[in-house]
Amino acid sequence: MNFWEKLSHIDRRWIYLLVAIAVTFPMLVVIRFPVELSPEAQKLYDAVESLPDSSVVFLTFDYYPSTLAETEPMSIAALKQMFRKDMKIITMTTIPLGGPSIAERVTRKVAEEYGKVYGEDFVNLGYKANYVAVLKGMGGAIETIYPADNTGTPLRELPLMQRVKNYSDIKFIYVVADNAIVDYWISIVNAQYGTPVGAGVTAVMAPKMYSFVESGQLVGLLGGMKGAAEYERLVKFEGTATRGMDAQSLVHLLIIFFVLVGNISFLAMRRSGKEARR
Repeated sequence: MNFWEKLSHIDRRWIYLLVAIAVTFPMLVVIRFPVELSPEAQKLYDAVESLPDSSVVFLTFDYYPSTLAETEPMSIAALKQMFRKDMKIITMTTIPLGGPSIAERVTRKVAEEYGKVYGEDFVNLGYKANYVAVLKGMGGAIETIYPADNTGTPLRELPLMQRVKNYSDIKFIYVVADNAIVDYWISIVNAQYGTPVGAGVTAVMAPKMYSFVESGQLVGLLGGMKGAAEYERLVKFEGTATRGMDAQSLVHLLIIFFVLVGNISFLAMRRSGKEARR
């Protein structure tokens, strides 16, 4: 049995091992494969960057735990950019399952890195049922929809919320979502109140959202883990999305290698078979 025949009969467990190494290694060491920035990601970053320092912004955690790999890195990168600019951040969610706790965990962790104080620099409103009524109601007065924050503290006792009454006091809304709630932020809040909206969504949602960017209803867009990795690059932060894209790229290269080797092996064995028949 020649080399190519041995290669074609290699134990598949070796292939699985190599794939496992390709996935694991970038999680331990950042490889920094090049990430091409999309115009939509650049527009979103520039829109936030152009806001005056200390602006009040909304950041929504409209995603379920099942999509954390794609969506949470977007939220973290956005928080880092906003806190760096000393923005005042109000978070909320339309997701009852995990949404409030995700917002609480992520926001407080990043806020601690920047020395931000709850109630003064950021507030988590939490969850309220009936998202259409919630989005419309906050146009009149946020306190009528959220009389208290996620921990039960009345809004009137929070210094940040004393200066924020409704959408007219919000400079920008950054929606991170894995569902159709983005449509309602656009059709209700942006269309009726004129507040600029940008979004980060899962990869399967992104194709639909590009039309909103073209129409100007979204100022920018992040799509899936690649979009999150692009934003991490813009914020100059190497997070889980960057590592995830490194792992994905490495596995793709490994698969291409296996396909090439398999085809070369097949052609070499077929050629040796013809020579043997001669």
